[in-house]
Amino acid sequence: MATVAVTGVTGFIGSNLAKKLVELGYCVFGVTRHCASRTLKPIEEILDDIVLLSADVTDFRSTLNALKTANPDYICHLAALTPVRLSFEKPFDCERINYFGAMNVAHATMELPDYKERRLIFASTPEVYGIHACGKALNENTLFRPSSPYAVSKAAADMYIRMLAFVCDLNAVVLRPANTYGRKFEKEFMVEYLITSMLGNKKVYVGAPESIREYLYVEDHVEAYIRAMENGMKGEAYNIGRGEGIKNRELAEKIAEKTGYDVNRMIFGSYPPGYPSRPILSDQPHIILDCTKAKKELGWSPRVTLDEGLERAIEYWKLLK
Repeated sequence: MATVAVTGVTGFIGSNLAKKLVELGYCVFGVTRHCASRTLKPIEEILDDIVLLSADVTDFRSTLNALKTANPDYICHLAALTPVRLSFEKPFDCERINYFGAMNVAHATMELPDYKERRLIFASTPEVYGIHACGKALNENTLFRPSSPYAVSKAAADMYIRMLAFVCDLNAVVLRPANTYGRKFEKEFMVEYLITSMLGNKKVYVGAPESIREYLYVEDHVEAYIRAMENGMKGEAYNIGRGEGIKNRELAEKIAEKTGYDVNRMIFGSYPPGYPSRPILSDQPHIILDCTKAKKELGWSPRVTLDEGLERAIEYWKLLK
């Protein structure tokens, strides 16, 4: 039975990945930072099936001890500070956790016996591509032009991991997944914010209505990690998305139609009160991914359509009303 260490196991993708790995029969070690506010609710249904290890990825010794204890065949590094807008308020935290954290995990992996036989999967982001001409699908060779502290931290880690694969033979694979939805414990991200606000009949703010993004359902995102573990090629990066963009305005209108929300109550061009500020020039006008490489080399393709995924998410939040 292969062993997998998942950093950020209590996070959105980490918790869902851990559940899938348990289901597939892997021995799972969940790595999480000890914190008084940390909740284990996202993984409560599998707590008896995994081993939890306390470690802070910003501390090398802590990270190394955790990986030595797990002695994993695979390391899925998902621990990160992810809100893009928050990174403008906390840029130093963002670099420390996302960049130096990735360095610590990578170098701790190389301290393990036979490290070349193990595989590290690193969670990057399409935010690394930054601002490019509208309408052009971004492939893995697109020039990095990060436009936020978050994107810089991920771009640096992305390049560092691939550098180690090249010069130190680290068996690492990088994934750049699109915006993912299907959360059950967080309401602050785009899709969940729209759904829960509309179901609660609250005002809805769509700050960048003409920006184009693509959205991936959580099951498809998790499946990409499984395929990367099995089929990913050392040192390669893979875009993970549907390759289909939608304007924020259109996404909000689509969810409004499915929830029965009055579209006239939506406020376009403004963010919710108290929302973290972001320089307007930093906002990417579009992110659409060319995922040909993942389909060809990983054998991965998204299965859940946007309409189907949104309907699943809406039904979940309806049950909590």
